Amino acid sequence: MIDSEGFRANVGIVLTNDDGKVFWCRRLGMDAWQFPQGGIKKDESAESAMYRELQEETGLESKHIEIVSATDDWLRYWLPKRFIRRNTQPLCIGQKQIWYLLKLMADESCVNLAHSPKPEFDLWKWVDFWHPVEEVVSFKRNVYEQALKQFAPFAVPDGETA
Repeated sequence: MIDSEGFRANVGIVLTNDDGKVFWCRRLGMDAWQFPQGGIKKDESAESAMYRELQEETGLESKHIEIVSATDDWLRYWLPKRFIRRNTQPLCIGQKQIWYLLKLMADESCVNLAHSPKPEFDLWKWVDFWHPVEEVVSFKRNVYEQALKQFAPFAVPDGETA
């Protein structure tokens, strides 16, 4: 779903473990790491999209996680000009995302990146809470920082900031 301003509706997922680490994924066949994320379909709620994307990208189901928090509003990023597909309508210039902070309540052996017929990721690892802000592709960095700042009080001892 692309809105009238050209932003595709999307969800982002920050999954934490008992040690306060976050789930960090490498895109299939690339040296690019990110949090799980995906589009919201027409007539689908953000929360429903989050559960669908979580299962498609990680194999985890609602019974494996607990929702801890969600961002108050949409967080937006603009795509670099080289990634804008000018020949498609409606034109998508970026993404607007609702982010969810989840806690893994099951054993990490439940993670299955090959759950979907077209996997998006080929490797995952637990990393320090603020690590993704430093490592994610530059055009997503501001959104990652905004989301993690909102989630820090729930996920980081003493709500420490980056």
